[in-house]
Amino acid sequence: MALREIEERVKRLRREIEYHNYRYYVLDDPEISDAEYDDLIRELGDLEGKYPDLRTPNSPTQRVGAPPLEEFGTVTHTIPMLSLANAMEEGDVIEFDQRIRRLLKTDEEIEYVVEPKLDGVAVELAYERGDLKVGATRGDGITGEEVTQNLRTIKTIPLHLLAKEEPPPERLEVRGEVYMELDDFKVLNKKREESGESLFANPRNAAAGSLRQLDSSVTSQRPLKIFCYGIGEVQGREFESQWEVLQMLPKWGFRMNPLARRCNTIQDTIDYYKEIKGLREEQTYEMDGVVIKVNSFGLQRRLGEVSRSPRWALAYKFPAKEATTKIIDIKAQVGRTGALTPVAEMEPVRIGGVEVKRATLHNQDEIDKKDIRIGDTVVVQRAGDVIPEVVKVIESKRTGAERKFAIPDKCPICGADVVRLPGEAIHRCVGISCPAQLKGRIRHFASKRAMDIDGLGVKLIDQLADKGLVKDIADLYYLGEDDLALLERMAEKSAENLIQALEESKHPHLSRFVYALGIRHVGEHISQVLAQGLKCLDEFFKVTEEELLSIPEIGPEVAQSVVRFFRDRGNRRVIKRLQKAGVEIEEPSEKEEEPLKGRVFLFTGALEGMARNEAKDLVEGLGGEVTSSVGKRVDYVVVGKDPGSKYTKARELDLKIIDEGELRKLVGLT
Repeated sequence: MALREIEERVKRLRREIEYHNYRYYVLDDPEISDAEYDDLIRELGDLEGKYPDLRTPNSPTQRVGAPPLEEFGTVTHTIPMLSLANAMEEGDVIEFDQRIRRLLKTDEEIEYVVEPKLDGVAVELAYERGDLKVGATRGDGITGEEVTQNLRTIKTIPLHLLAKEEPPPERLEVRGEVYMELDDFKVLNKKREESGESLFANPRNAAAGSLRQLDSSVTSQRPLKIFCYGIGEVQGREFESQWEVLQMLPKWGFRMNPLARRCNTIQDTIDYYKEIKGLREEQTYEMDGVVIKVNSFGLQRRLGEVSRSPRWALAYKFPAKEATTKIIDIKAQVGRTGALTPVAEMEPVRIGGVEVKRATLHNQDEIDKKDIRIGDTVVVQRAGDVIPEVVKVIESKRTGAERKFAIPDKCPICGADVVRLPGEAIHRCVGISCPAQLKGRIRHFASKRAMDIDGLGVKLIDQLADKGLVKDIADLYYLGEDDLALLERMAEKSAENLIQALEESKHPHLSRFVYALGIRHVGEHISQVLAQGLKCLDEFFKVTEEELLSIPEIGPEVAQSVVRFFRDRGNRRVIKRLQKAGVEIEEPSEKEEEPLKGRVFLFTGALEGMARNEAKDLVEGLGGEVTSSVGKRVDYVVVGKDPGSKYTKARELDLKIIDEGELRKLVGLT
């Protein structure tokens, strides 16, 4: 085929695939078999492989594949994503309607649109000429996190809008709620439990955590869906009402909640609320109420907003599901990050059809505020219908035998000190070898940006910890091939490779080693600052908070955390064992010349000759600074393959843009 024919075939394949995605994921009414769909994807992938210039970010083959991010950028919403005022009783809804009619100076009935209120994560999708360009979370309503590459992985989000009935406008911002269905949530948590990972508290927590993954390949494995419910900025198309929006968006490929309804009076909305409340248990997803909106956009503009909440909308919440029971005991549960969470063990009680016998008490402040004691009779609710929590104490039931509870000052698992840093509500175990934190600490210690122990993956770490072969991070360097032979699926060659990888990791730079230890508040950059400031590991054992505060960029939280960590006897013992095993720390050299000192770099797009982390290390090693935010302080924007919206903004600000070749010259590689 001629190139023009190939281009046309690629375009036609994309349109076909997007249409069939819409039939399958949005309408749940496929027109072709899975095998036929796979053939279309395979053909498109083959053509894009042979002609890479035809590949675009919004191709159906590119839903997953973007390189992991260092951190999320930010997006300022063109029109703020406002929060809603809440109503808990029918009288609040009637007052809402009366207030609207007073403001509009009318006695006529107001038409409303009412939709189920999902318990998910609000996002905004920005399309230009039908292509998805940017996706962001709601954030604080003004600014959100850019999570475009993660949103691309959600198959109910169109990458290119349908145009069969009406062409999409020049620019369209669509708002929706990303959520996870209840059955999918249970399956995900079961898998995490089997692999030794911490469980998500509820479907909303799971959806939020999935959207905040820096690696979109992780998000792609999570069963996320979306219901779209509104618009932000629109250029090239006028809408008169919310109902018109809800009727139009599906024609462009968006998934809408079929339970949405137009109501002629406020009483109709109350009847709708009662109806949906009755259907609540039948739904496949969490919903915690309904959203009532004035239908007319003209009336919405007249009503305006107050305190970041629109006057024309209201969230009518369902009542929480509650029951009364008695607290038998309170225990501190240690999480994988070392956080101690007080948990109430209670007499079993059924709430919403589920037996509940444990409830979170959140933290010591919450216990003190509610004056919760062992032996108390309490009201318990399933917050978000999933996490049980203690709402209040029934003091009239007290007998005088109740006992107060306090978070212990020693970890109940390992005996290390438990601390609560200023400004934090959480108590934490500082023990580096705490069994409750062990797997997470080993994963962090072995990660590429830390000790870079190749081949030490999650499943292997689980086996090492579960079989008691590794009880702290130092034990890794005392493993022998005989130990590894005890593990499942560990061939002789794999064991040799792991031993070799451990040997090769024994000479880390001081900053990498400090980062690998997983000290609270000490990330990669702060590890580099500390390494340059203290010069050698021995200084960490004797440094004071005052001395740390004299180092630029080190604040009180970091200073306290570092001193506490290195003064803990258990932590010192583990570090000494690491040194005894042959781990030798490379101290930072005195740099007479830092050619990039004072220069700020920003990366966008995938580099081909080196990894993003490698390029970042080179820049920072020569005194430069790497940022993730586009701004006038940026000296160089390094552009790789398939750059994102940061590239466009950099051009608008007339920033200096360089490619990978020019970067190599700057860092002295060519």
